[in-house]
Amino acid sequence: MTRFSKDDCLADLKRRILSTDLAPGDDLDEVSLAQHYGMSRTPMREVLQRLQGAGYVDMTQHRGAKVASMDISVLRTFFQTAPMIYANIAQLACENRTSRQLDALKEAQQVFSKAAQAGQAGEAALANHRFHALIGEMAHNPYLVASLARLQIDHTRMSQTFYRPAAPAETMAVVKASEQHDAMITAIEEREGALALDLTLQHWDLSRDRLERFVRPDPLPVDVLSLKDRRNAV
Repeated sequence: MTRFSKDDCLADLKRRILSTDLAPGDDLDEVSLAQHYGMSRTPMREVLQRLQGAGYVDMTQHRGAKVASMDISVLRTFFQTAPMIYANIAQLACENRTSRQLDALKEAQQVFSKAAQAGQAGEAALANHRFHALIGEMAHNPYLVASLARLQIDHTRMSQTFYRPAAPAETMAVVKASEQHDAMITAIEEREGALALDLTLQHWDLSRDRLERFVRPDPLPVDVLSLKDRRNAV
């Protein structure tokens, strides 16, 4: 059995939650997880507590741990708050970014572009998570970065839908998202705050409708004629 360190276990559970391998609201059985990661229950509990502190997990006394849910109130707040957080961080990134951070952002974009072109939805979503987290670090604002980190948990989980296009127009949206990343990098590099803000809002608008489909999927097919006949039956 592979034995994980606490840090490796933490990273893997984050990955599984962000990729929805562990879905919102799933129970997290401490004993089973400890066996899976080859550790005792005490360090496993510490990992879960760290995940709770970061917003990945909910823990209540006598009821154990669950993957953080995405209920109506959470999602409503998400859609209200996301563009504000992303826009302010983009502007601050232009002012405060370092050359080393810019190099890291360009590398993250290469990883994202490769995954998106290959149609690897899970990898693309995680790479996009990394891309925007790096822009957050560039802002050098602990208040906004903390908000971004929590926001990105739900954004990345919902974005699995965006990176699984079901029509040509949706495929082009993924291509456009990658192009927007490139333009955002250029704006940040040139310290063009107004342009970075505008590009960020365009980027948000591009994916918003697809994100909403995570919450509001297409309705199930209905046999309208059958229902009509049934309604008219004596």
